[in-house]
Amino acid sequence: MEQFLLIALAHFLALLSPGPDFFLVVRNAATSGWKVASGACLGIALANGVFITLAFAGLALLREGSLLFIALQLAGCAYLLYVGVLFLRHAGEQPFLAPEADGARRRGWLNNLLAGFVCAILNPKNALFYASLASTVSAASLGWKLAYSAWMFSIVLLWDLLVAGLIGHRHIMQRFARALPALQRGSGAMLILLALGVLVHLAMG
Repeated sequence: MEQFLLIALAHFLALLSPGPDFFLVVRNAATSGWKVASGACLGIALANGVFITLAFAGLALLREGSLLFIALQLAGCAYLLYVGVLFLRHAGEQPFLAPEADGARRRGWLNNLLAGFVCAILNPKNALFYASLASTVSAASLGWKLAYSAWMFSIVLLWDLLVAGLIGHRHIMQRFARALPALQRGSGAMLILLALGVLVHLAMG
């Protein structure tokens, strides 16, 4: 139980550190509301579930320095650069919490689901983080590994839903509307810096 609490605490503290997934949820909740952004939350959780499964299965995909892991990092950097530039180019252009028809809302939710999954699955830090956590509990029983997996998947989903709910709340965002373009630009710049940081790390390695 003590080890479980330590792993759970490390995982939650990592969630508190803003990354590409966080910025995606914040931006989409701010522009489309929390209900549409909940699709991104689920997509991010599903991608984390893939990494958790691979990490606990001990597959070589998550071994730092392997060709597959390097390819994943490069693909992730390309995606982060693309999204970062997109955020910078279109900051403030999207209507703020504009009313949507039911069909448009459903399409927006599905698009967010896909965007959340792609963003999280191409985030090289997710792969490395779960590989590191799994290595610390490699001797744990299958039951405990399932417990770790269920806990981490649930916390990722609940945390992102909480962020989306707070940011996407109409009354909160009406007060925050003036800061939205700056938030989008800041998010775009942060994503670009994250991608460049990973590329520098790869070049120096």
